[in-house]
Amino acid sequence: MITFFSGLLYLTMIALVGVLAFGIYNLYKTGGEARSRSNKLMRLRVVLQATAIAILGAIAYFQSQSG
Repeated sequence: MITFFSGLLYLTMIALVGVLAFGIYNLYKTGGEARSRSNKLMRLRVVLQATAIAILGAIAYFQSQSG
């Protein structure tokens, strides 16, 4: 189970880095559409960060239960 959550954590972190990189790239664009996209990317980044923290909590829980 810990292996599954570790893999899921790595996937979440890769997605997080991708969203962050795309958000930084999007900062160089101007206009209303770019502003709206930046806001959506910020929300997605926050959700991914919360997911990563929840997965870390699950890993800690299962490690404490296994010994």
